[in-house]
Amino acid sequence: MMRRGVPKQDIFFVTAKDGARIACASSGRGPTIVRAAHWLTHISRDLDSPVWQHWLAELTGFGRLVRYDLRGCGLSSRNISEISFEAWLSDLEAVTEAIDEPFTLIGMSQGAALSIAYALRHPDKVERLVLIGGYARGLLARDTSDRARLEAATLTNLMRLGWGRDDTAFNQVFTHLFIPDGTLAQHKWWRSLEQDTASADIAARTMETLHRIDVLNLAAQLKVPTLVLHANGDARVPFAQGRELAMTIPDAKFVPLDSNNHVLLDTEPAWNVLLSSLQDFLGTSADLAVSDTDFGLTTAEEQVLTLVAKGLSNSEIAELLDKSEKTVRNQVSSLFDKVGVHTRSELIVRVLSAQTGQTP
Repeated sequence: MMRRGVPKQDIFFVTAKDGARIACASSGRGPTIVRAAHWLTHISRDLDSPVWQHWLAELTGFGRLVRYDLRGCGLSSRNISEISFEAWLSDLEAVTEAIDEPFTLIGMSQGAALSIAYALRHPDKVERLVLIGGYARGLLARDTSDRARLEAATLTNLMRLGWGRDDTAFNQVFTHLFIPDGTLAQHKWWRSLEQDTASADIAARTMETLHRIDVLNLAAQLKVPTLVLHANGDARVPFAQGRELAMTIPDAKFVPLDSNNHVLLDTEPAWNVLLSSLQDFLGTSADLAVSDTDFGLTTAEEQVLTLVAKGLSNSEIAELLDKSEKTVRNQVSSLFDKVGVHTRSELIVRVLSAQTGQTP
């Protein structure tokens, strides 16, 4: 999939109940999408990240993306006395307090549990819920065995000893839990992010909190359209946890992803599956009356645009239209240029807006 970058972002701060300052970023235009905080992010670095950049490029194509750094991490307050699930939930409430219209809430990894708790507490604010690589119960909440307790304690202690240090065995293992199929450059960037985003103490205290998360009973009470996606080879959060979420949340749609990565990379087929699923779920995959727009598209480009809107990949479009994949790739690039966008999701939003006469 072709990618050129992401829109500029506006960084701002909100104040949590205990006085902690939470760093937020807003980018893109259109319907609001909020991403609940999770590891490992740093809003001032993510735009240039070889791991997160493609996520931001595509998500901002669906609307205005609001995201923020966890307390104690990134640009948020570093000197934090309380790290708890309730504090994280309070921070999310502070971030969304000024958002008036219902929004889509995306929860990745630990953000899934936060999103579930928030959606149940604020049903009037959450229009749709997307949970990616998430879980309802942390390690010690789902497994009380001696082995689980030893695993949790070992990982936490290793964090206190090895977090943020160069070329330690811990850093290599921790990175492989998130992006085992990443390139050397992506692994190096991820390890450097540890140093920049949090101290060893904050990391260990955060991990201790993650182990005890339990929102399974809350998930069963949800009454909001929910999409659950999970990689079948995820080493950080077992696939069974995503399946449990989908089985527990009433009427949730479940999409397995063929990947070993906890954070999907844009070079793997699963990334296109995720984007297609988002397009369907967020309502951007409807048929487009492309001939009614004034972008100067050729008939061939209109055909390609219609299939892009249905969530088809370049190879699928090529097979359907009996073209080479290179030809389709060039036509998609031409669509980006004519419509003035950078991503497939932006393309669909812009054309839909042109049809209705609205500004995206």
